[in-house]
Amino acid sequence: MTQEVRFGICTDQSEPYPTMRERWRFYEQLGFDSLWDCDHFVRPSDPDCPYFEGWTLLAALAAETSRVRVGVLVGSNTFRHPALVAQQAITIDHVSGGRLELGLGAGWFQDEHDRFGIQFDDPPRRVERFAEAIEVIDSLVRGEETTYEGRHYRLRSARLRPRPLQSPRPPLTLGAHRPRMLRICARYADRWNSYGTVEEMTRRNRLLDEACEEIGRDPTQIIRSFYAWASHLASVGMPDPWSSVEAFSEVVGRYTEIGVNEFILDQPRHDQFGIAELIASEVVGNSG
Repeated sequence: MTQEVRFGICTDQSEPYPTMRERWRFYEQLGFDSLWDCDHFVRPSDPDCPYFEGWTLLAALAAETSRVRVGVLVGSNTFRHPALVAQQAITIDHVSGGRLELGLGAGWFQDEHDRFGIQFDDPPRRVERFAEAIEVIDSLVRGEETTYEGRHYRLRSARLRPRPLQSPRPPLTLGAHRPRMLRICARYADRWNSYGTVEEMTRRNRLLDEACEEIGRDPTQIIRSFYAWASHLASVGMPDPWSSVEAFSEVVGRYTEIGVNEFILDQPRHDQFGIAELIASEVVGNSG
């Protein structure tokens, strides 16, 4: 590979905590660049199974690792006030020794909002709320005194201490698929994360480039991150990346051709750990 490609794993939080702790230590030992969990009240693919809360779990697992970057893929803006998110992020940045990737999205899974009585606006209003929240979070995690008068959020002389360990702030990972969200990414994101077919990712990548050019930002400053899981890849004619080194390389090769330079994949099944070790040795370890 001619460019640096990064690799991360996103883990479910349905397993017992000791198992998850063991898995994160194992994936870090294999040499993956980042580890992530999710932000839901229930697991979207199986709402009745056990499911731990993402941010508190991230703090615990961050303390059990020492090198790997850590984050939530991605925090739902509908669940929390942005000032609380900023304070959580600063706390986890300290717990992790400065390894937090701050992941945020507008929220999408309506069923859990309905189950728990959480307001779920139509897409334009959710994007509007998200845009305001990112502006607030960006200011607070930089340690700035923040006064903000928006339609959805209002702060007066708000300041959080301590500042995060990372300067000027932990990197922002923003999940986005459509033009308005991609324009927010162009302004604030250090990493853009999305999923979809090669054609969909190509189109979104181009839109992000154009949005960056409109505001005078260098598009290469933003990591282009692809989130993948086996069932979704199968639905678009791609193999399970954990089925073999060749399958993993095929997925990576197809998407790097259109500008993706990071892959965050759902964790392998337990019976695929041996293949994961080979992938870590033959692909992940040779990606620089």
